[in-house]
Amino acid sequence: MAAKNIMIVGVGGQGTLLASKLLGRLLLGKGFDVKVSEVHGMSQRGGSVSTQVHWGDKVYAPVIGPGGADLLVAFEKMEAVRCANFLKPDGVAIINDYAIPSSTIAAGQETYPEGCIEEMQKHFKCITLAAGSIALELGSAKCMNIVLFGAIAHVLNLDGVDWEEIIRKTVPPKFLELNKKAFALGRAC
Repeated sequence: MAAKNIMIVGVGGQGTLLASKLLGRLLLGKGFDVKVSEVHGMSQRGGSVSTQVHWGDKVYAPVIGPGGADLLVAFEKMEAVRCANFLKPDGVAIINDYAIPSSTIAAGQETYPEGCIEEMQKHFKCITLAAGSIALELGSAKCMNIVLFGAIAHVLNLDGVDWEEIIRKTVPPKFLELNKKAFALGRAC
């Protein structure tokens, strides 16, 4: 299988790093060559975070260049626009319809841009879901990343992969049922 590239972007604290680690472990367990790279930036202060997951029979490059991502997963909608140049023209974007104002926006120095999702839809195939709202309906905003992990499973549609097994191995038992529900709702997107 030719190498595939996935870029997962968001804001510090949203769980992008966990989602990329889950995906990397899952693909490695299926026998693929996998490379995962992380860019934290100012993640501890609510800044941009991106991770890149490369997988296939053999992966040589540890970093995705512009126009190299088959899938862009945006945990925050402005981050989708910010990283759109990394997506292949025929790539797919999974976009969480969720806004987190940057510090300059929160301070009133700038305004949050309107139409982020609509702009992405003009150029790419997009799957949009309100993962934050889904997570809140389940009772915990913290499972938003697992809702988006479910959407990744939906798009990748890999045969013979037990997506829930990696969740069982990673999530504390007291949160397992919640996360299984979050995954199922994301996968149904």
